[in-house]
Amino acid sequence: MANRFVLNETSYHGKGAITAIVDEATRRGFKKAFLCTDPDLIKFNVTKKVTDLLDNAGMEYEVYSNIKPNPTIENVQTGVEKFKASGADYIIAVGGGSPIDTAKAIGIIVRNPEFADVRSLEGVAPTKNPCVPIIAVPTTAGTAAEVTINYVITDVENNKKMVCVDVNDIPVVAIVDPDMMASMPKGLTAATGMDALTHAIEGYITAGAWELSDMFHLKAIEIIGRSLRGAVENTDEGREGMALGQYVAGMGFSNVGLGIVHSMAHTLGAMYDTPHGVANAILLPTVMEYNAPATGEKYREIAKALGVEGTETMSVEEYRTAAVEAVKKLSSDVGIPADLKDIVKPEDVDFLSESAFADACRPGNPRETSVEEIKELFLKLM
Repeated sequence: MANRFVLNETSYHGKGAITAIVDEATRRGFKKAFLCTDPDLIKFNVTKKVTDLLDNAGMEYEVYSNIKPNPTIENVQTGVEKFKASGADYIIAVGGGSPIDTAKAIGIIVRNPEFADVRSLEGVAPTKNPCVPIIAVPTTAGTAAEVTINYVITDVENNKKMVCVDVNDIPVVAIVDPDMMASMPKGLTAATGMDALTHAIEGYITAGAWELSDMFHLKAIEIIGRSLRGAVENTDEGREGMALGQYVAGMGFSNVGLGIVHSMAHTLGAMYDTPHGVANAILLPTVMEYNAPATGEKYREIAKALGVEGTETMSVEEYRTAAVEAVKKLSSDVGIPADLKDIVKPEDVDFLSESAFADACRPGNPRETSVEEIKELFLKLM
């Protein structure tokens, strides 16, 4: 069986990378941008860094900012109609996973109108045409939506997050500029950073992992482990490290899948609007303990990448414990809660467990699981 790997056509990295937007749009002959962003990024003048470039270059654009932190089917539907009316021929997505995910769904539906029912995109949708060209400009260091073939849309009616996987949705250009992430508050920096670490660790141990993806994931764990604390304190070194680390993690997990940390986090986000990174960070150590028997020697490498010394002489039990403890320490240091006591209602646990088991990320988990075992994990964290 062949292993497929899909990455951006082009990506730019480092301070000032956003200046490449004008060059790329011009080189590709694009005429008018549909700029997807969110209200807070407009309010705090983050989006303005991009629109100023377009204004100075005399390039046309229309802004669409009706996008929630957990984007909904309605956000996508409205965006599709506004894109069609705008006369735009490409999309610039400025934001975290929410604007970029919304842009992907809009772009897919515009080019594949038979999927106008957003729910039809859940899972692996058999679309035929590449989406409207997207230039993705992340403003958070976590989701790596700018380099993945995944996006997540919330079905409010059914209290679920729809994980959509489609090689036709990947942005043609990724602009990973740490200056675009510098205004993130500490809490958001911590949450999105732990999301990136979860991508790297789950991607490294997922059932579909192989040598090429392992290379990306181990390097991402190392970069994130040494950078996240500094990013939370807004140091240049920390911001630059996290901008790169989260992207490298995305290069890996997009191609091999994740596991039940993400499937459980998705259902928490759909039910309680829990920030995705916070949910992942709380869940990660407990699920790592649960998955340990199915991971071979990989926790030794995780512990080593997170800076644990002496892993070469540790027993299996010791290095697995060390890996989990290193994750717990990092999460605690950046201010993430340790449990779900203030989030989950006991009467919802059955529904949460069933939803997590049905989630598209669950089959990638390295250890076979069940609704009952997922329920036990939720209860353990309460």
